[in-house]
Amino acid sequence: MKHNPTLSAVLVSAGLAGAVLLMQQPAAWGETPPTALFWWACAALGVLALQSIRSLAALDGPRIYGTLTAGVFGLWVLYFWQLLTVAFEVPRVLLPPPLMIVQSLANHAPVLWGDFVQTVLKAVVLGWVLGSGLGFVVAIGIDRLPFLQRGLLPLASLTSTIPLVAVAPIAVMWFGFEWQSKAAVVVLMTFFPMLVSTLAGLKASGKLERELMHSYAASYGRTLLALRLPAALPFMFGALKVNATLALIGGIVAEFFGSPTMGLGFRISTEASRMNMPLVWSAIVVAAVTGSLAYALLVQLERRAAFWHPSVREG
Repeated sequence: MKHNPTLSAVLVSAGLAGAVLLMQQPAAWGETPPTALFWWACAALGVLALQSIRSLAALDGPRIYGTLTAGVFGLWVLYFWQLLTVAFEVPRVLLPPPLMIVQSLANHAPVLWGDFVQTVLKAVVLGWVLGSGLGFVVAIGIDRLPFLQRGLLPLASLTSTIPLVAVAPIAVMWFGFEWQSKAAVVVLMTFFPMLVSTLAGLKASGKLERELMHSYAASYGRTLLALRLPAALPFMFGALKVNATLALIGGIVAEFFGSPTMGLGFRISTEASRMNMPLVWSAIVVAAVTGSLAYALLVQLERRAAFWHPSVREG
């Protein structure tokens, strides 16, 4: 069912107004026990929120509608998370409300910034660049010298089967407790996806185009730059987006097995043992926002670098 923007705006505005009114109730802040009327109001607001999201999702038009739908959906999730955790008196150790997490973010901003620098800017970014770059270079070598495929490809596939919990302690023993050991783990995790995706992308160019380049007596390098690498761009960007997530996960988990007194993984592990769950969730929020922004940046780069490809145009 298609909706018009005016109806969607009315539904969203009505939902926001209802949300503000409901938050004025003492039960929404845990000051009084929730009554039956409060729960009926929550149910009605939930139905209105669902209808507003469905209306936004049904809109046809600019890409901004999709972004707006995701934003409104996220706001409603946070709103009901806050409302229900307070109303049900959920223990803060199990699930703190979003406002408490935001307060923890503000109170521990300098600490979390140091953790971000240690984990993301040092270990994850360097490991992601080195791992993806190494996978790309090896893929070009295998494509250029097919006999390498029998030796390098099985070894490369072996690296993808090594458990993270097994390689992280070894990396710490080899490279120490600083960020270098975490970067080594990230390199190992991001190497194989880039290798496989690049090899698949190099084979994506059409046979007719390759024969045309051959008829022009184009060299391997010329064919690679003019035809095969452009055709492989969507595959390579797909690997880069997957690796961005893998790199962040690998860097954080590797810190569980040994790190200095900072880092997102160190913060999550240490504060969880102290039952300081708002700070744990604050570190998780920093990691989640970082991963989302990295993915969005790579999507924008892909749209500019491979704008001609059908998969990018249709997206």
